[in-house]
Formats: sequence, structure tokens, C-alpha cells
Amino acid sequence: MSEVRVLIVDDHPVVREGLRAVLSAETGIAVVGECGSGDVAVELAAQLRPDVVLMDLRLPGLDGVDATSRIVSAGTAAVLVLTMYDTDGDIIRAVAAGATGYLLKESSRQELAAAVRAAARGETVLAAPVAAKLVNRVRGGEPQLSRRELQVLQCIADGMSNPEIGRDLFISEATVKSHVMRIFEKLSVSDRTAAVTVALARGILRLPH
Repeated sequence: MSEVRVLIVDDHPVVREGLRAVLSAETGIAVVGECGSGDVAVELAAQLRPDVVLMDLRLPGLDGVDATSRIVSAGTAAVLVLTMYDTDGDIIRAVAAGATGYLLKESSRQELAAAVRAAARGETVLAAPVAAKLVNRVRGGEPQLSRRELQVLQCIADGMSNPEIGRDLFISEATVKSHVMRIFEKLSVSDRTAAVTVALARGILRLPH
């Protein structure tokens, strides 16, 4: 194929500079832009029409997952996640958002270049630790939520606050908080949105109604 056009998205200028240097040294790869936020990434993807967006997950404003979802939905580019994080929640959210691949920042320059080319061809690219986590998920090695935790999670999906959940389930707010923390731990997530996204992706929660 012709030259692969890449947009780099990372909130650390030094990281962007390093990625630009690595990719620009590769034959057949051209860095056409860079930015440090999800909002700007969506705008630049639409303007520059790159083949691949190299996306960090933790960004100011619009995070990497939401930016990925918007870029993929618009059909402007393939998105290759490049992050320090390999937690199950991050992986599931990124894949559910439509990311073509998921690499860790510990990847070698050869792995990065190969992944960019593969993503441009529409191929799925997963770092070995990430692939292993997804395989374990598919094989069913997942912690089970209790009946009460499922009730609390459904309330979260319905947009209810902790006090509202407590009133609905006739339990104290402190008990609700305890259940929420256990849900986060079992699903390997750190916020309510990720908990719902992961639960939906794993089929253990029905869509809010």
C-alpha cells in the first residue's frame, strides 16, 4: 500500500516527540499531525484523514476511549491504542469503542512500526499481555458478582446515585459504597462508566431501560 499516514495523540510532548522520531524513521510511514487531547484528536482526524490514529487512553477532557469511539464511528481512521495501562477494564473499553489494536508503551520500535502498518491494513493487533487477558476473559475465568452486586450495578447503569440506590434497595449509603467498591475490584475498573461498559461487554448486565 502507499505511505501510511499517522496522527499521534498523547498528552506528554516528550512522548509525542519520541513517537514522531521513531515512526518518521520508518520507510512508508509519515506522521501527519500530533496533539495532546481527545477533543483535538477528533478534529484533526476529520481534517487530516490519517490512516491510523495512535491513541493514548488517559487524556485531558475527552478521554482516549471516547475519542476512539467518535473517530471510529466517523469512519475517518483506524485507531491503535498505545498506553501504559493493561488493566482489563481499559482493554475492554478500548476494544468495545472500536480500537483496531492495543499496544503497551513498553513495545519495541519494530513492534510499533509493524502494528501501525497492520492497523492501516485493517488487521487487529494486540500486545501479548493484552491478548492473554482477553483470552482469559473468553475462557470464562471471571469473578462472579453476587446477586446484590448485580442489583447495585444495574442501578448504576440506570444512572442512579449512591443515595438513590440505597433508597431503592433499602440499604444504607455506606453499604452501597461497599458494594460499588467490590464491583470495581471484581471488574478491574476504577469508575462507574467503565464498570457498566465492561459488564455489558461481558454479557453480565442488560442494557439500561
